[in-house]
Amino acid sequence: MPAPKDKKTGRRVIRKRPAVIVRPADAELATLRVLLAPWQWLTAPRFSGLENVPRDRPALYVANHTLMGMLDTPLLTLGLHDQTGVFVRGLGDHLHFAVPVWRDLLARFGCVEGTRDNCRALMKAGESIIVFPGGGREVFKRKNEKYRLIWKERMGFARLAIEFGYPVIPVAAVGAEDCYEILLDQDDYARLPWWPILERLAERPDAIPPVVRGIGPLPRPQRFYFHFGKVIETKRLQGGQGDDALVFKFRERVRRTLQRDIGALLRSRDRDPERRLATRLRHRIEAGRISLRPAPRKRSLRAG
Repeated sequence: MPAPKDKKTGRRVIRKRPAVIVRPADAELATLRVLLAPWQWLTAPRFSGLENVPRDRPALYVANHTLMGMLDTPLLTLGLHDQTGVFVRGLGDHLHFAVPVWRDLLARFGCVEGTRDNCRALMKAGESIIVFPGGGREVFKRKNEKYRLIWKERMGFARLAIEFGYPVIPVAAVGAEDCYEILLDQDDYARLPWWPILERLAERPDAIPPVVRGIGPLPRPQRFYFHFGKVIETKRLQGGQGDDALVFKFRERVRRTLQRDIGALLRSRDRDPERRLATRLRHRIEAGRISLRPAPRKRSLRAG
């Protein structure tokens, strides 16, 4: 059943659903590893800064959203769990949870709808959380916004981190925005005569995806890079969540740190000799980890 429409704006109202404090079972995580294995092999994710990840307490991981959103997030969260034992709960955009079946799949793997009530429930339960303050607008970037943070005036994550004394870990992600080239973005759409109609029909104008090209409609298999920055503590700020100036100043500290880490990761990517799939395959063949010779056929056993 579609969500009801607001009488004043005519837009659909997304119902807020309570957070479910459950984690996926080991069998579900094993299934996810199998499903992601081909994409993981193609993108060869590289993790750095894992020594900054707290193992003894929950934290709020604040990451940049990359173009099209879902290319790297599953590999990021699964890789973090496999290498550190830390499982993070995702805060998903409301539009994800308006889609039947898809919302159930997200919930199955620990994601909840990104509301303040849900985030508070997770923090009260001592869960580690990953949030993408740019939301849908940062996923559906314009042509000139590659690897830029687009947070507008959002301060919710900073306010809640201060309220609960949660340490913040900036998480920089690079690679996914090299998988596609943007052909048409919202600036292009706005010049089309039928844009006002599309804008009225959309749930949110910022949720209209760009037209992109990779290998046709498929993403190019670029290498992914993830960096976990140093912990930004909030204990000394606890109790100040009602002070907008303090909250905004903290948010800006996180934003500047994350943008700086993205820049450092881009430079690291440019120096990586195995950035491209063809180079990685050649190195693996030279190292003997991949053989181009067909496997020997097994001789059949004949009855004596």
